[in-house]
Amino acid sequence: MGGDRDLFLLLQISDLHIGADWDGADPDECLLRAVEAILSLPDQPDALLVSGDLADNGTPEEYRRVRELLAPLDLEPHVLPGNHDLRAPLREAFGLPGAGEEPTSHAVDLGPLRLVCLDSTIPGSEAGSLDGGRSAWLDATLAEDPRTPTVLALHHPPLRTEIPTFERIGLAPESCAELAEVVARHPQVTRIVAGHVHRSIIAELAGRAVVTVPSTYLQTALDFTAPKLKMRPDPPGFAIHALRDTSLATHLQRIPSLG
Repeated sequence: MGGDRDLFLLLQISDLHIGADWDGADPDECLLRAVEAILSLPDQPDALLVSGDLADNGTPEEYRRVRELLAPLDLEPHVLPGNHDLRAPLREAFGLPGAGEEPTSHAVDLGPLRLVCLDSTIPGSEAGSLDGGRSAWLDATLAEDPRTPTVLALHHPPLRTEIPTFERIGLAPESCAELAEVVARHPQVTRIVAGHVHRSIIAELAGRAVVTVPSTYLQTALDFTAPKLKMRPDPPGFAIHALRDTSLATHLQRIPSLG
């Protein structure tokens, strides 16, 4: 962190897709450039959130590579699974609670900020859901600490993108409605953050800002009519969530694209 000790900085990266080979792009090189850009910031982050799709195939080797590539940041990654991840090897690699294919939802006390990581994945599916008691878990977890400013993170954003493919593989509408009811009961939730969509989108749920961050890999083209997703080598990016007292500001930072 920089000289301002009253400022707490949470770094969020997403959709690393280590192990992928989309359009010949190298996700390792993309993540290395992201790490370099983060290290060049005048104020270094205090904590790191990785909001899903760390790996493309969910292998232990891919998760080991993620740890290697993130090591220069000198921050313990707080992770949650995306639809490309597999819970068991992700849990093993990052010490997440539970066992096997149980949801990996957990809360982290970061001092001035609380981070609640909500597992929105459905094994074997690209879409997301909060079934199986996950909304009830969130309600109880938020009730445990009603005072500390809280960032709620999940992979599938609770919003409408209006991009046809993402509407098919997004968070189920009934889960979005349940989430809104839970969040409305907990005013300490200051931001809802997600990945999955490979682009920056700002929306609102229960009066709270919902923010998605770009991928460190390839980005989704803005096309509201395309029947299939179009991926582009647009500049990758990350987010810095800056907390002072109870005020949270989210900064979306782009970095130069490869080539």
